[in-house]
Amino acid sequence: MGRGKFKGKPTGQRHFSTPEQMLAGTSTRPRTFKREEAAYEEEKEEEESEEESEDEDPDQKRKGTQGIIEIENPNLVKAKNMKARDADTGKTSELSRREREEIEKQRAHERYMRLQEQGKTEQARKDLERLSLIRQQREEAAKKREEEKAGKVQEKLL
Repeated sequence: MGRGKFKGKPTGQRHFSTPEQMLAGTSTRPRTFKREEAAYEEEKEEEESEEESEDEDPDQKRKGTQGIIEIENPNLVKAKNMKARDADTGKTSELSRREREEIEKQRAHERYMRLQEQGKTEQARKDLERLSLIRQQREEAAKKREEEKAGKVQEKLL
């Protein structure tokens, strides 16, 4: 008889143990599982005893074949994770070239502005000369207006 287009799973149907069978120890669990569990437990015990005997970093976890083969790979990037409590707050990180240039530029501008306020730069001297010239012109214009007012007042009196 044909089974149609789809075939069943090659593993066959699943068999589940009842709680009574499990308590009695007569479940139909394959023996290979017990062997695998025993081998896993042995490996776990061996690793624990090796970890106690070795003086390596407990934080460093080995992946893949790293635990089996000791290699010195210059291209291997090791994680540099730091905890906040271990970080040195007093230590400043190095600035990039652009950041350094930006800071130098700001300091130079501040220095220039201080000299500008004190009148020591060439531009400040020119500004002060222009300012004194404008003050003189305004004083002369004010005197001239006062004279004209006084002249108008005298004409009205006459």
